[in-house]
Amino acid sequence: MTHSDTLSRTWTFYAGDWHEGNVALMGPRTHAVWLGSAVFDGARAFEGVTPDIERHCARVNDSAPKLGLKASVPLDTWLGLVRDGLKRFGPKPELYIRPMYWAEHGGPTSVPADPESTRWCLTMYDTPMPVPGDTAITLSPYRRPSIDTMPVDAKAGCLYPNNARALVEAAGRGFGNCLLRDMLGNVAELATANVFMAKNGVVYTPIANGTFLNGITRQRVIGLLRDAGVRVEEAVLTYQDFEQADEIWSCGNYAKVAPITRIDARTLAPGPFYRKARELYWRFAHG
Repeated sequence: MTHSDTLSRTWTFYAGDWHEGNVALMGPRTHAVWLGSAVFDGARAFEGVTPDIERHCARVNDSAPKLGLKASVPLDTWLGLVRDGLKRFGPKPELYIRPMYWAEHGGPTSVPADPESTRWCLTMYDTPMPVPGDTAITLSPYRRPSIDTMPVDAKAGCLYPNNARALVEAAGRGFGNCLLRDMLGNVAELATANVFMAKNGVVYTPIANGTFLNGITRQRVIGLLRDAGVRVEEAVLTYQDFEQADEIWSCGNYAKVAPITRIDARTLAPGPFYRKARELYWRFAHG
């Protein structure tokens, strides 16, 4: 049995039609395979809702030109395809929704992408929403790049090997995730999500400083908490701040809002600000 045989139920819209399964889209000379010229976005369907789907589809169009790609799909087209794709999965599916652009060819010198060769697809597949549980984090020895070294203002596949090696290193020490710092030594994000903490009645999250993606779910949670009267500060935060936090939680598209229950050897209980953030987000999603 190959890996592709074990993938969950998948539908992909490509070249004018829907295709079932893990359809082959690229060859060995595809620029994105060779040199990483691909962007994507990730949205969610769960409990009959697709929160912020418009913003996720708009962001993939914003990411494309930052890697020299041509964003050729209007927002309304993305949204219509999502609606059409949802019908293929039955009532209230739990899905990952991923619009993508990539370059098929390079330009005259091969290394830059040829924008006129941009291809695109929308893939949707069964991915259950994680149930909040125990997650232990630690400090990664790896750092987040800055905008002058990598396209951190785009949701680009080429950024993820750095996060992957951070996760592998942390897992080797018994941790499920890890905090990465920027090049100045301040906490940027978790390896798979944005991060929040609370201390003395105030919620804090690392300020978006051009070293990590200012996530759509992150922005939404900040707004929801502030609207509910919670003081939320976007601030320069050190690892020591997180070591001394009253509570910590992750925030991202995949699991939305999930608790962190241990940092190094210190156990944390899911706290009132985490619970409020999750409650507010679920209320928003179903609104």
